[in-house]
Amino acid sequence: MHKLWQSTYKEFLLLKRDIGGLVILFVMPLILVITVTLIQENTSQHIFNSKINILLIDNDVDALSKTIISNLANSNSFEVVTEIDGKHITEEQVNDLVLSSKYKFAIIIPKDLTKNLSAKVSQNVSKILEEFEISENEIIENKVIEPQQIKLYFDPTIQLSFRNGIKNAIDNMISKIETQSIYKAFKDELEIDKDVFKNEKFITFLEINPQKNNKEIKPNSVQHNVPAWALFAIFFIIVPLSINIVNEKNQGTFVRLKTNPISYATILGGKVIIYLIVCLIQFTLMLLVGLYLFPNLGLPNFDVNGSYFLLFLVAIFSGLAAIGIGILIGTIASTHEQSAPFGATLVVILAAIGGVWIPVFAMPNVMQLIAKISPMNWGLNCFYDVIIRDNSFIEILPKILLMGIFFIVITAIAINYDKAKNTM
Repeated sequence: MHKLWQSTYKEFLLLKRDIGGLVILFVMPLILVITVTLIQENTSQHIFNSKINILLIDNDVDALSKTIISNLANSNSFEVVTEIDGKHITEEQVNDLVLSSKYKFAIIIPKDLTKNLSAKVSQNVSKILEEFEISENEIIENKVIEPQQIKLYFDPTIQLSFRNGIKNAIDNMISKIETQSIYKAFKDELEIDKDVFKNEKFITFLEINPQKNNKEIKPNSVQHNVPAWALFAIFFIIVPLSINIVNEKNQGTFVRLKTNPISYATILGGKVIIYLIVCLIQFTLMLLVGLYLFPNLGLPNFDVNGSYFLLFLVAIFSGLAAIGIGILIGTIASTHEQSAPFGATLVVILAAIGGVWIPVFAMPNVMQLIAKISPMNWGLNCFYDVIIRDNSFIEILPKILLMGIFFIVITAIAINYDKAKNTM
């Protein structure tokens, strides 16, 4: 125990002398979580509360195009622009303006859209009524009416999800107009004066948040960001830890230590204790930012359901998983140039496949399978289980044990590798 204490104290002295490293370890994660959360929250508010300017060319100039323009203008999401400098826009201008990102997207309504839609609907309605021998009118000439295309120009920098959202919104609006046209055609064919066909929505959506213990679970951006970026900060410990081990080997410190009756496991034990304390300090700072700073910045409250013990338990085992990786990299690497880039890159990869940046469910099936073997994904799901799902200790125990086993296995590999290398 005395040797372990001495090894721990040595690591503390080394870490205390590296002021720049401490600043990076503690300040960088705080700046990261504050910046990302503010950007995400403000972006979300901007999307829902501000209007997007869209270019629109109306080649129809009839009832249908007027309805489209009116619906867009009344949606509180779009500001319709049909003229620039008092002149109507041409399709050539649209192409250049959208390509240059001056406007994010544009709509071009084709000529005779109202006329062709009305003719197609009347044609179909007449055929249906004729089949039932209800209509006394002759079937409208059976000419082919080509489907109409409303052109949508998108800024090339616009993400696919945003494009699909816009297309779905416009498609829903057009479908509603088509339905109204069909109702009107039936009404005219049947010569009904009163309004028999009701246009109000019959099917609506009710969003229900799941409940647990009679408490509604409704997470916010802060509850997603704080654990995700706290975990990223914890795993970033891989880089300084691996560099620390490599530096000791290159400076001859390991050689001097091994002249004493001390095992490699004891040397690593001191590192585990000190760097685990660093991880817990990082997590505590992130937790305090979420609890006390974010509400003063106008961000949602960071509700942890009072499960502080479970949160710190998850942080401890997440820290052990990260430390195990750092020990293995430091043990295998022989130079600073090997450990630093590899460690930093590995952290980024683990974050990417672990769900810190992109939700795992949105990934391809292959990546979802790979994510299941990422210790960062285990830790993130464990944090979400505590903060969002309000799970108990028993419910999160399998993931905690998985991270603990991962630490033991990977540290054992590092110790055996060092032993094998020294006996060669």
